[in-house]
This record gives sequence, structure tokens and C-alpha cells, in this order.
Amino acid sequence: MIERAPATELTISDKMLNIFSNEEALALVSKIHEEYYYWTKIKQLPIPEPFDATDIWSMVKLNRRTTAKRIHFGPYRFNWCINNRLQELLHFLDLNIGGTLESTHSTPKEDKNRYLISSIMEEAIASSQIEGAVTTRKSAKEMLRKNEKPRNKSDQMIINNYRTIQKILEIKGEPLTKENFLAVHKLVTANTLANPAEEGAYRKDNDVNVHDTATGEVVHHPPDTDELDVLLNDLFCFFNDEDKNDFFIHPIIKACIIHFMVGFIHPFADGNGRTARALFYWYLLKKGYWLTEYLSISRLILRAKAQYARAFQYTEIDGHDLTYFILFNLRTMKLAFEDLRKYIQRKNEEKRQLTNFMGIDGISYRQSQILEWFYNEPTLLLTVNETQNRSGVSNQTARTDLKELADKGYLDEMSINKVAKGYVKGRNFEILQEQVKRAAKSKLKYQLVISNQHQQQTKLF
Repeated sequence: MIERAPATELTISDKMLNIFSNEEALALVSKIHEEYYYWTKIKQLPIPEPFDATDIWSMVKLNRRTTAKRIHFGPYRFNWCINNRLQELLHFLDLNIGGTLESTHSTPKEDKNRYLISSIMEEAIASSQIEGAVTTRKSAKEMLRKNEKPRNKSDQMIINNYRTIQKILEIKGEPLTKENFLAVHKLVTANTLANPAEEGAYRKDNDVNVHDTATGEVVHHPPDTDELDVLLNDLFCFFNDEDKNDFFIHPIIKACIIHFMVGFIHPFADGNGRTARALFYWYLLKKGYWLTEYLSISRLILRAKAQYARAFQYTEIDGHDLTYFILFNLRTMKLAFEDLRKYIQRKNEEKRQLTNFMGIDGISYRQSQILEWFYNEPTLLLTVNETQNRSGVSNQTARTDLKELADKGYLDEMSINKVAKGYVKGRNFEILQEQVKRAAKSKLKYQLVISNQHQQQTKLF
């Protein structure tokens, strides 16, 4: 449980005036505001004399109150501050995940499809794990790639999230209505609730609380069910940019507020967190932040679950100050982008290695990927559906690629059952593998020659 901060005065006291004339104290107040520390953190900091932590906190709160933006949902008032750190993060995200350059982005379409499939899988798995799904990434990805039936509730949660994100990509341009809000929840919770009647339906009683997972204590009691219609109608208007605020709210800040408000309102008996994160993605995609499709934000949240929970709690306990929650999400988005950049660099390096398979008997780039899978996993049994899911192509394209490789003898087709067929390494795969090894050695020798020539030239200078 988080300690409540002491009450502060709304007027400027003599001690506050003294802080203005104390450079050390004023610098501390500025740092606290930029890092957006809560009271419990301030208590741990060295405080310059003659002040104490309460004096500094009072000054910080006065600064935050005078610069805050304010909105309301139903009878509840919320606020947030736009400090330098927040503006810096927004600028970074605007440059890197938004804009209008998607159509001219240098990454080939076939690579984008693979990255998107991988990202959706990662997001589906992590979002489920945040809510308690017990599985490994490897096992979950294998299930999604092979389009296997869920073995338990954890698997079902992952499949549900995967289908929900795919659905959001289809409807990202549509407004949020009660009907599609409930439809998203129904997709997220299908076959995972003790009472199936609660899938895609608002909670009907107030016996729903958010508990601390360690102590079991109640950390949030959601609004009364009688308030749901008013609160959610305000949320829909906010999402659809029909709210009547007379000032500009940055789209990423709005997405963070939408994320928080679904958790705060808690309209469902279960599945609120997964629904909140789905709407967060939906709004960002709607507002043109196209690279959001490729970010696995929940994977970063999963690594920092305690911070995620505290961001909710700080906001609620500190006068509904949304800045804590907004900053957490912006930092998480930046980390997710940096993870994506590293992932693409790694995949580009793998792609350079794939060129050894390309050009042999007219093998296409997609087919070279398939051969690389067999090269790395010698006992692999590959189906058309799994190829489709791994590559992000149509069923017919996957079928054609596998058949052409089988016709060349690189793969062998075999029956799995009366209906399904699979593919394993074929009679000519070893021959192909030897060609690849020779090509790799030749390429390495060429690179060494070029490197030596470069070193010799460098010595001349």
C-alpha cells in the first residue's frame, strides 16, 4: 500500500517564499517536478536546511496545481502537468512512431508483415501474462504459429488477445461505440470467465474491487454501476474527439488517459486491463501513429508490473493526477520503440545471411526464409498454416512456396492425418546446404580481402 501524502496549503506560506530565495531548495523542487516524484520518494531525498520534506512537497504541489490541465468524466475531476520531461518524450515519439512516411518507409512490405506478425504475438502474450496467464513465450508463439487449439485458460487468453489486436487493425478508423466497445471485451474474454454471461457485458453489481496482489488489500473501488453509462458515454466522446475541452490534448496523452480511464471506471467484472490496452492501441492507430502496430508495449509493462500498478495508484491517491500514469506510458513506449529498432537491426543481419540461399535455382526471398527455418531447426515439421502465420502471407502463397520447394526436392511432403499435410527436409536439402556453406566461405574470403585492402589503404594515411 502507498502512503498518503500530507495535506498541503492552497496559499503561499512564508516557508514557500523562503524556498524561492534558496537556490538549492528551488533546484530540488524543479528536479522533483521534472522527474515527477511522489511524496514517498521526496521523503528519501536530502532536504536543504531549514526546510523539511513537507515544505518541499507543499511547494511541489502548488507548482503542479498552478500549471495543471483539467478534464472531467462524469463527476470525477482529473488533471495532469506538461513538464519538460513529458514534452521531450512526446517529441521523441512523434518523430519515431508517427508522421506520414509509412508508405515510403525503407523496410520491404514482406518484412513489415513478418515484423507485424511477431509484434502482435508478443503483445498478445505479454498482455495475457500481465493478467496472470502462465506460459512461456516460446510455447505461446508455437501455439499461435501452428494455429493450435488452446490447452488451458492461459492459452485461450493469448489467442483472444491475438484476435483482438488483429480486429483492431481492421476497425482502427471507426469511432468507439458501446457496441464495438462490448465487442472488444467479448473478444478479449471469450471462454476465460467463470460466468460466460459476463463476456461483452457491463458488470451488474459493485462487488468488484482491485486488490494488491501481495497483501490482498483493496487499492481501488470502482465507481457505482449507476454511474457507468454517464462515465462511459464521456469516455466514448473523448475517444471520438467529441469532448468539449477548449484546449489541445496531445493524441498520445489522450491515449494514456483512455487507458487509465477504462481501468478507473472498471466497467467489466474481468478483462478491464486487456480491454484498456486494446483501446490504447486503437486510439494511437486512429490518430496516425502507424508504427504502434509494430510495438509490443505490454512486454515492457510486464517487465515493470509493479511500476505499472504504482502509476495507477499514484494517480488515484494524489488527487487524480494523471501525470504519473502518462509518464510511465511514455517511457514504456520509448523503450518499446528502442526494442523494435534493435529487433529490426537483428532481423536485417539475419536477412543478409539469408542471401546465401537466394539466387540458387531461382529461390525467392520468402522461400529462402523457409529454408533458413529448416537450416536452424533440422527436425522441423512445417504446415501451410504455420508458414502463413510465420510469414504473414496468404494461405495460397504459403502453399505455393512450399510446393515449389518440394518440387525442387529441397522439402518432402508428408501426411500428418487424413486432411493435413506437412513438410520436412527433402532429399536435395543436404546438397543445397553444401552450396550455401561454400557460398558463405567464398563471401567471407571476399570480405577478408576487402578488409585487408582497406587496412593497407588506411596505413598510407
